[in-house]
Amino acid sequence: MGDPRRPRRTYSKPRSPWRSDQLAQELYLLGSYGLRNKRELWKAQSQLSSIRKQARQLLAASEIVRTREEGKLLDSLFRKGLLSTGMILDDVLSLSVEDMLSRRLQTVIYKRGSAVSPAQARQLIVHRHVKIGDRVVSVPGYHVTADDEKHILLTGGIGVPKAPEPRQEAAPAAAPEPPQAQGQGQ
Repeated sequence: MGDPRRPRRTYSKPRSPWRSDQLAQELYLLGSYGLRNKRELWKAQSQLSSIRKQARQLLAASEIVRTREEGKLLDSLFRKGLLSTGMILDDVLSLSVEDMLSRRLQTVIYKRGSAVSPAQARQLIVHRHVKIGDRVVSVPGYHVTADDEKHILLTGGIGVPKAPEPRQEAAPAAAPEPPQAQGQGQ
């Protein structure tokens, strides 16, 4: 069973962590989704990997097993908000890590416009200003299901500060036209 004081890792590190293209991609994802460290990214990649592995195993399985298990997998991914209705098993293989990261509570709050940046969304969650239904959630990596998304609200009178409106440069005042001389030439 394992020692409860030493929980098992829920992610796997990349095989070659120092490839420049991989580092650039990871840095881009960390910044755009407001992740704290690469471990959060690796967890999402590991979850996606296990989902894709299930789909590959079902594609290779016999027809009887596939028909029985395919509906379960597609329904669970639909409830999680990763797939829409009418998707097939091949669509599971086209999921990306961005799809997984976009279902995190931090990203959902930012995309809704409840926060001006992913960092502010994370701060609102950690400071316990976010409720899902009647339950306070303080985990930025909480996976928001399709049903939960409707019940997210900010508590404690927290309002999102308005972004400063872009300044419009004042048009230079038009120089008055010179007065026309009356009676010149007569």
